[in-house]
Amino acid sequence: MIIHSAEFVKSSAKHQDCPKGPFPEYAFLGRSNVGKSSLINMITGRAKLAKTSSSPGKTQLINHFLINDAWYLTDLPGYGFAKVPVSVKKKWEGMIRKYMLYRDQLLCSFILIDIRHGPMISDMDFLHWMGKNNLPLCLVFTKTDKLTRSKRHQHIKQYEKLLSEQWEPLPPVIISSSATGEGKEGILKLIAQCNKDYNPHQ
Repeated sequence: MIIHSAEFVKSSAKHQDCPKGPFPEYAFLGRSNVGKSSLINMITGRAKLAKTSSSPGKTQLINHFLINDAWYLTDLPGYGFAKVPVSVKKKWEGMIRKYMLYRDQLLCSFILIDIRHGPMISDMDFLHWMGKNNLPLCLVFTKTDKLTRSKRHQHIKQYEKLLSEQWEPLPPVIISSSATGEGKEGILKLIAQCNKDYNPHQ
């Protein structure tokens, strides 16, 4: 897939306010500081489409971008260690989970995980919640240029072992690096396949 156009549509504080229409949709989210904005900019080929920040917690709403006038890319707030009050974290969590449960055209969520770390409680809790609710996802390991190939493999295997306790089969895995462009083709290929199979009238 080639990205010909990418434009910001709107920001929403709740799922009911998200854009209307039949377009298929793909969400991107992960722990704060996982490199989400950089990844979105990398796969769309737009350096400033998603705003990057050195301060975790920059994204606070459900942000919709229309890609190729054919599908939505959704940038969601991060979870984890963003320096915001507990009440704000809970508000974000409720917003994210309601969006993922009730947004009918959401075909797949790309869950970003920093490969430099082993399994984190916040990541595993969220993945298990998605599993319990039968929500389709793809694991995207970010910042893979920061580790050796053997260390990457070790961390991915740790996640797969934990996920195998609940998931059968395991969700797809893509390794990525915003610095090198690794993972772009795999992400866009998965989106193209889902778009091909999508029937808004089902």
